[in-house]
Amino acid sequence: MRRSLIIMVKQPRPGRVKTRLARDIGRVEAAWWYRHQMTRLLRNLRDPRWQITLAIAPDRATQNRHLWPSDLPRLPQGRGDLGDRMRRMLEAPPPGPVCLIGSDIPGITRRHIAHAFQALGTHDGVFGPAPDGGYWLVGMRRPLPRNLFAHVRWSSPHALSDTLAPLHRHRIARIDTLADVDTAADLALSSAPQRLPEGQRHRR
Repeated sequence: MRRSLIIMVKQPRPGRVKTRLARDIGRVEAAWWYRHQMTRLLRNLRDPRWQITLAIAPDRATQNRHLWPSDLPRLPQGRGDLGDRMRRMLEAPPPGPVCLIGSDIPGITRRHIAHAFQALGTHDGVFGPAPDGGYWLVGMRRPLPRNLFAHVRWSSPHALSDTLAPLHRHRIARIDTLADVDTAADLALSSAPQRLPEGQRHRR
């Protein structure tokens, strides 16, 4: 059965993406950073061991052929809160192990993804924790537990523990802890592109 890697992405539109980072460095700069981070992530994670599918927001952006690699399948994230959308994306691929990640974690490598799929060989689920109490990866065998993501306090220090609470009867693995980029301080600590090319700086 084919391994599926779902990457949740957003249209890199100033004012609509990385809003916390935009407050620190400007809307155009934040959108530029996100677009280049996303491009680098997609390039680095291509691997014949899994099929990458893009889960795109907003839904209408799936039709923008200039934003996304033409060879990667695209799905609209659809309506609902983050849990609703994540569950929908985890259930979308053909039968086989599936992992889902965000697109704003500069440290993700093919090694991390391979480790997650390896863990699913002996576990029901796998999580990649984040330092803030959330997580950058979730992988599950299917069918998914009915109450997965049902009572999660998103964007809080409780996101991972809330997600794990109904899974206490399942075998769950954890892999490396990685951080996303939400603020200028996070950006300074990351290995991602940090500066606009000369002539493209537009503070707003």
